[in-house]
Amino acid sequence: MVFSASGGADFSPRPVEPDPLAGQGGGVDNRPPVAVNGAVDGIHDLGGMQGFGPVVVEPDEPVFHAGWEGRVFALVSFVIGRGLANTDAFRHAIERLPPVLYLTAGYYGRWLAALERLLVEKGVLAPGDVEARLAGRGPSAGAPPPAGAVPARGAMRDVAARPRFAVGDAVVARSIHPAGHTRLPRYVRGKRGVVTRVHPAWVFPDTNAHGLGEHPQYVYSVRFAARELWGDDADARAVVHVDVFEPHLDPHR
Repeated sequence: MVFSASGGADFSPRPVEPDPLAGQGGGVDNRPPVAVNGAVDGIHDLGGMQGFGPVVVEPDEPVFHAGWEGRVFALVSFVIGRGLANTDAFRHAIERLPPVLYLTAGYYGRWLAALERLLVEKGVLAPGDVEARLAGRGPSAGAPPPAGAVPARGAMRDVAARPRFAVGDAVVARSIHPAGHTRLPRYVRGKRGVVTRVHPAWVFPDTNAHGLGEHPQYVYSVRFAARELWGDDADARAVVHVDVFEPHLDPHR
């Protein structure tokens, strides 16, 4: 299916293009999350890790390096916008990719593999449909989009409760290692910081990713000293600000 600039849809077949994940362990891996990345701390949580070399800044970098990247962006936006999956579930699908694929597929390659996984899990695609199309065979009829899908409406929410913390409060990030999705980065867990800003409540990704409800929570910008995070070799003047959800913080006495 092809969407035109005017918003209409062209249902004529599109020529099969090379698989951007070919040769990189692509395709949907339907093993349970624990069988892919272990019970805790998957390869996606790269913050603070070393050995990946400098960040290369590409002069005049285009928005998309290839046409398929733009189509993947549009497909993911459509699936989330129509409520077939939420942003947190999509992030968790990326986190569940096999480690080698995650590190080698590139940004939109990871998006594509995660999208395939979600569409299979939602019953929109049957297992093997993508591989069948690439091999020149017609995909199965598949299933209609799940009933009851609610279009996305953003993630900020109003809550009756007052924030637990205020600007200036000393806090410590909880040391947790959940098997599922979390927005608490590994490198701040167990580290002390100070609240510098109180944001409105947002949908809590740790539950929303797994279909356990939105459970909106306040979000705090927390300032961590670089030496608190990285040790005495870090720049004594440097700080890192991290947005942290309220359930991931405790008061620091």
